[in-house]
Amino acid sequence: MSEKTADAPNGAPARGLSRIQTLIVATAAGMSVANIYYAQPLLDLMARDIGISPSGIGLVVTLTQVGYGLGLIFIVPLGDLVDRRKLIVVQGLLSAIALVVVATAGAKAMLLAGMGVVGLLAVLVQILIAQAAALATPAQRGGVVGTVTSGVVTGILAARSVAGAIADFGGWRAVYMISALLMVAMIGMLVRTLPGQTAARHPDTYLGALLSVPSTFLREPVLLFRGMLALLIFASFSTFWTALVLPLSAPPFSYSPTLIGLFGLVGVAGAIGATCAGRLADKGYGRWTTGASLALLLASWGMIAFLPRSISLMLVGVFLLDLAVQAVHVTNLGVVVSLHPHRSGRLIGGYMIFYSVGSAAGAIAATATYARYGWPGICVLGAAFSGIALAMWIASRFLASTAGARRLAESPRE
Repeated sequence: MSEKTADAPNGAPARGLSRIQTLIVATAAGMSVANIYYAQPLLDLMARDIGISPSGIGLVVTLTQVGYGLGLIFIVPLGDLVDRRKLIVVQGLLSAIALVVVATAGAKAMLLAGMGVVGLLAVLVQILIAQAAALATPAQRGGVVGTVTSGVVTGILAARSVAGAIADFGGWRAVYMISALLMVAMIGMLVRTLPGQTAARHPDTYLGALLSVPSTFLREPVLLFRGMLALLIFASFSTFWTALVLPLSAPPFSYSPTLIGLFGLVGVAGAIGATCAGRLADKGYGRWTTGASLALLLASWGMIAFLPRSISLMLVGVFLLDLAVQAVHVTNLGVVVSLHPHRSGRLIGGYMIFYSVGSAAGAIAATATYARYGWPGICVLGAAFSGIALAMWIASRFLASTAGARRLAESPRE
């Protein structure tokens, strides 16, 4: 299975993105994705303030994720059809308005509608990744995507703790009002520093762009392969993080939600993995980075299985799991945006649907598995997802080498 690399789209700046510009895009991406996760530690405060039942407040998270999924399908492809820089500005300003609506919501309907729109517009993060990849030179593209993805990982990890800290001083509404102000400030920074791009757009209609996503993934085995890897690695990732709270909140640990939340800080390794994987891909080691990371992901479950006998060994496993998942994710994104730079927006959106399906499947399977088989069952499930992904990669390498040998044997001899 070959993975071709395309040149940057016509009109992309020859000098690419500077380190400062890349860090600004990474910060904006982290802020955008954080908007999805602020609500998780604030649900109880929201429920009491607005008068929503404990069972009903869960709709806040559900509608945010539904909105995000719809944004992947219907908004991200727009980046291939319109000026992506203007789309970033409009989307960022609309996100700020939606955050203000949430912050001032006085009724359940207003809160839920606002959160749904926040999720819908949070796909700004995918637009930013596509724009960064388009503006980068081919030689720096992997590193740029890796750095921006590091910002995404940091935003996800920091969102819960930042939201809790702000809410302790100013209430849950302050979280969304401050985020709205920061979004406006960040859009202003992007306008000042992000270079323009005069790349010719693909002559598709909006409907054509939407319909081209599934057909492209089905027509090109490399895209489908990378999508399936994403589904499996994030199923493994979600299996762990969904189930972790269950043994840690029960005896003999009985940890508080705040203490359990601190385990997520180990995921900073994901940011390291994202940056390093992108740089290795730029040097031509993308395939082997993927294979080594998948092997590391499978091995991590051996360490995670030591819970509850050893928290320390389990934390080593968490470090390895996050490192491996983000390394594969960045390598996948590098392949996706390199194949068709002029259609990178819609392809990133399509790829992220695999990510979302995998995350949902892992979460559903984890709760059912833990209820019946406990933590050992979780480790077997996570290792199974990881093992299937590694087996797929090994099979792809075997098929590629076999095809190469066949072409060599069939070539005319001199």
